Amino acid sequence: MLTGIEGDARFPTGRFRRIGETDSEHAFCALLERLAPLWEGGQPPLGDRLAVVTAFAAELRALGPANFLYADGDAIFAHGHRRSDDTGEMRPPGLHVLCRRCSARQDGLPIPGLSVDPDHAQEVALTASVPLTNEPWQALAEGEIAVLRGGQLVRRVPRLEGGRSQ
Repeated sequence: MLTGIEGDARFPTGRFRRIGETDSEHAFCALLERLAPLWEGGQPPLGDRLAVVTAFAAELRALGPANFLYADGDAIFAHGHRRSDDTGEMRPPGLHVLCRRCSARQDGLPIPGLSVDPDHAQEVALTASVPLTNEPWQALAEGEIAVLRGGQLVRRVPRLEGGRSQ
């Protein structure tokens, strides 16, 4: 729950309007508003997009658990914060990442609903709140951002506090 995001001047939605009434939708629109100027001249460099997402995530964490995925057609940005554990306490990790090579010719895929081209192996990146298989999922540290592209983990950015990465 991102308490107070609707009235927080740090999170204007500008040209973007949410369809429902959730705090998550407001956060998404606010992120799009921050990113919009970067896209006015075409696809901006990954580093520029990552800087905006990282600063946004740092501000968002102050309002509550802020796990999110943002995909822009080129990359997926996964921000892990905290999630409710089995005892009901909010703790990290908020997200886990698994990158794997899949081939439909293998003896079945352990993840229902995942399909691949039977003639070509594919690189896939999966994110989940908790590991879904016995494979080596990587937990994101509290406030960490993972950048995924083409089924690969291409960058990990540690938590940003006070305008600097740690």
